[in-house]
Amino acid sequence: MPIADSDGTSIYYERHGSGPAILFVHGSGGHHAAWWQQVAALREEFTVVTVDLRGFGKSDSSMPEFDGQDFPGDVVAVLDQEDLTDAMLVGQSIGSVAALRAGLLRPERVGSVVLGHSLGGISHPELKELAAADRAEAVKLPVIDRLLTKRFQEERADLTFLFQQMGTFNVARMQDLRNLDTDGPSLDDIQNSGVRVAFLAGEKDAVLSVKTVTRAHELLPGSHLEIVPDAPHSMYWETPAKYNAAVALLRRTLTAPKEAA
Repeated sequence: MPIADSDGTSIYYERHGSGPAILFVHGSGGHHAAWWQQVAALREEFTVVTVDLRGFGKSDSSMPEFDGQDFPGDVVAVLDQEDLTDAMLVGQSIGSVAALRAGLLRPERVGSVVLGHSLGGISHPELKELAAADRAEAVKLPVIDRLLTKRFQEERADLTFLFQQMGTFNVARMQDLRNLDTDGPSLDDIQNSGVRVAFLAGEKDAVLSVKTVTRAHELLPGSHLEIVPDAPHSMYWETPAKYNAAVALLRRTLTAPKEAA
């Protein structure tokens, strides 16, 4: 069983396939197995790495409380353990915050970071205001309606049930990840790192609007913007073919301008 040591904490991860590396970082209700539709589709062309942050899945969950500020170190531990270079980190929702910070901690190992349905905790007053406005609208909806479309819930009751069950394997909860946004990186920090950033958004995301993500892209020179039609917040689960195609395209095309690092 592959285990990485993150400052004394055991972090479970899996490595599949071969080729350019993609490391997925789950959101608040996920863990390594949430990426089952990505691993199966991408492992023939890419090295696909999935990880359980502390408190999630098979990673150490024995601590009395969890600090979101430790999550980037969990990702770094896996990068170092597997000696990955030019990896693309793909975050889902709040997992994107951990992915971006990990990329900035190890720019020599990370060529690009994909912020899926997230602003990655970037510290910028306009973006914080826009994201807060989106969140105020999102909390008016039941949690499941923020993540999956009504149509999917009706047509795929089986996958909707499995989606909800995924979180029952975790000890850490959403509130344990909230403080990841504290002291986030500035736009200059990201540019100076030499790590390429892509924003991956779903047209029907009820948590973070396309308008807000587009504005983040405009404010971050050199960033990439990929908007997937008819896709919700949990695009990786509901529309995996579209999601996988977008991730594969980004992995093939994004490279880091290391001379700027």
